[in-house]
Amino acid sequence: MNLYDFTVSDYLGNPVSLSKYKGKVLIVFNSATGCGYTPQYAGLEKLYETYKDAGLEILDFPCNQFLGQAPGSNQEIKAFCEMKYGVQFDVFAKVDVNGRHAAPLFQFLKEEAAKLSPKKKGFLFKLQKDPNAIKWNFTKFIIDRDGKVVKRVEPSTPPEEMTEDLKNLL
Repeated sequence: MNLYDFTVSDYLGNPVSLSKYKGKVLIVFNSATGCGYTPQYAGLEKLYETYKDAGLEILDFPCNQFLGQAPGSNQEIKAFCEMKYGVQFDVFAKVDVNGRHAAPLFQFLKEEAAKLSPKKKGFLFKLQKDPNAIKWNFTKFIIDRDGKVVKRVEPSTPPEEMTEDLKNLL
């Protein structure tokens, strides 16, 4: 299975095959409109505006799993992103990113990103239910033009710090 085998729902609930993004560099992330990291939308939109013509696409998946910070309907979330941050990139339907009901796309992204770093060892690590769990909103995955996860970027990292990675892939 690869990234292009997944079908997700857009903010209106329509199916979208990720094969539509073949040959593009992607940033895929989970978001929330009421989070301390929500201002990262501005930086992500700036990256999109700067590099979309070179082949960058950004895929936003709202997630309400972290303290209920993505309230509202999918349409309300999309409207908020457009009005407050001028977001032009694709906003999809809400998903879970962890746990039993995690979206298959995010299970895949976490597993692929885990292959990029050496296996952690130790008793406490093995006790964790999901050592690859997404810790918070605005966890970002950078995907190359072949659909391979090349980097996982944690929430505290501002979007502009991904510029060099993107330039290298574009």
